[in-house]
Amino acid sequence: MTRKLFILALLAMATTVTVHAGGLMTNTNYHIAFDRMFARGASTEIDAAYSNPAGLAWGHEGFQFSLNFQKPWQYRNIEAVTTAGSQKFEGKASAPIVPALFASYKKGNWAFSTMIGIVGSGGFVEYKEGVPMFNMLVQGMLGQMNIAPNSYKIDSEMKGKQYIYGGQVNITRKINDNFSASIGLRANYYDGYYRGHVLANEHAQLGDLTTLALDVDQRGWGFAPIVSFDYHNGPLTIGARYEFRTKIETENKTNTLNAGLGTNLQAMLMQSNPAALQQIATTLGTYTAEYQDGVKTRYDMPSLFVAAVGYEFSSKLRGAVEYHFFDDKHAKMAGNRQKELEHGTHEILAGVEYDINDKFTISCGGQRTDYGLSDNYQKDTSFACDSYSVGCGGAWNINDKMRLNVSYFCTLYSDYNKPASYGSEVYSRTNHVIGVGLDYRF
Repeated sequence: MTRKLFILALLAMATTVTVHAGGLMTNTNYHIAFDRMFARGASTEIDAAYSNPAGLAWGHEGFQFSLNFQKPWQYRNIEAVTTAGSQKFEGKASAPIVPALFASYKKGNWAFSTMIGIVGSGGFVEYKEGVPMFNMLVQGMLGQMNIAPNSYKIDSEMKGKQYIYGGQVNITRKINDNFSASIGLRANYYDGYYRGHVLANEHAQLGDLTTLALDVDQRGWGFAPIVSFDYHNGPLTIGARYEFRTKIETENKTNTLNAGLGTNLQAMLMQSNPAALQQIATTLGTYTAEYQDGVKTRYDMPSLFVAAVGYEFSSKLRGAVEYHFFDDKHAKMAGNRQKELEHGTHEILAGVEYDINDKFTISCGGQRTDYGLSDNYQKDTSFACDSYSVGCGGAWNINDKMRLNVSYFCTLYSDYNKPASYGSEVYSRTNHVIGVGLDYRF
């Protein structure tokens, strides 16, 4: 029990958040056109600098720029269910205003484009009362020492941050009247931290019983080649894109790493059970090793395959369908956790947009995400839930050069019920995003 307590306590500091549309480590919502329609893999507009770089061969002749801002909100809640009842642990995830910048230039058969944004994860999460595993495990461990739960207090708080910033460049070539191709490269920079504490204290006789405190920053770089192809024939556009796996290896900058038993409890164990005390010390040394300064950890972004079909039904009505596959099982995670997934992430997307007149466009879309989750993959400290997302919005052509996009989308998650030693845990999430962006061309 003691061994499990400290292993899990350390792992809990790795709580991170993903407030995006896309795979476990990858964002796909950069441009507001995605938020209001979803299926943009056959786009030939400025958002194609990410979603379909080869499609820019059929886009605007000259320069295009786009600046986009999104604001997400998310809650990641855990309900611990026992025979005595249930307790809810609320995790509030947030991110500041998330920007993304697009630019392209097309002349004749050539196009050059770039995109800068938060390409993976993105956000911050905090559990002000910790997560259920700590309360249950601390009480179990101390109960074995005949220390009653009502004789001390548990003070637990967990928070984490995870951003992957990306800058992408593409070169597009129109091969003939119907085919085009593009090659690109994205540089990705990982920036995150794990901070928190777990304390069992205020015991009348023994005072502080356990102490754990961690403050670790992690940073690392990675690069991903990108290839895309596009077929364009009248109202029909077919796009395909492949992003290679990004190997990201972060390095710890450890500011604080303290774990151990209270002084009085140590003295008691020294007299009554020195072997148990030695076992605790050995365990702490082994399982705090990965959080020591300079230790390296993998946070790969998986390879991604995209196929999309867009069709212009009339001069005013357009629609598209799209498929994504994220090969998460071959993208290394901390502790090789990716091996616990049943399969990579599958996504199906669809969307339509309609021009009311020359000035205004409305659109809507949806997405289904299946992560291939398993009980062994899911943890209190980092869990995912399969989902449906729906979005809507519109565009205003202010003039011939400028367009304003606005959007709202929400994600409807399926609760995940995982068996636990004390009963079960129910993981649930909610997600809402609003966005606004401005496109300019000349």
